[in-house]
Amino acid sequence: MKIPSREKFERYSKGWETIGSQEPRINFRPWEGSSNPPSGSLPAQVGHKLVSALWPEQKMQMHQRLLEAYFSENRTISDWTVLAELVSEIGEDSSYFLRHLEEKKEKLAEQVIAEHNEAINQGITAVPTTLINKVLPVPGAQESETYINWIERIIERSESS
Repeated sequence: MKIPSREKFERYSKGWETIGSQEPRINFRPWEGSSNPPSGSLPAQVGHKLVSALWPEQKMQMHQRLLEAYFSENRTISDWTVLAELVSEIGEDSSYFLRHLEEKKEKLAEQVIAEHNEAINQGITAVPTTLINKVLPVPGAQESETYINWIERIIERSESS
């Protein structure tokens, strides 16, 4: 697994302060502390898919915990132990999660990779990308005003046609 240069990653994470200043409801904290930066997003995505399959009602709570763990708590969400801790934090059995992970990890990874490739084939190359009205991709983190402007334009066009 590729481990990013810590210094490079810490510089990259300083950009989170800009996003955080634009959205006060979100707590973005540049990377600090002893935890290594994640080696990639595949483990977190596999973990989320597994939680979604095992406990569908916890899907959004796990999604939220992953975001908080990464952007606010600087936890290594590519580490299976950390992912199991997050499962416990949403009130589910981490041992059960890890048992099923061993059985399903490869298949879930294949699904994540296939979905990634499908997005690339559709021209989506930025994370995040929001798809408005199923046709308009808005790449990257944007201020709320950007989304409001696009949505207003779409409504105006649909009313005039």
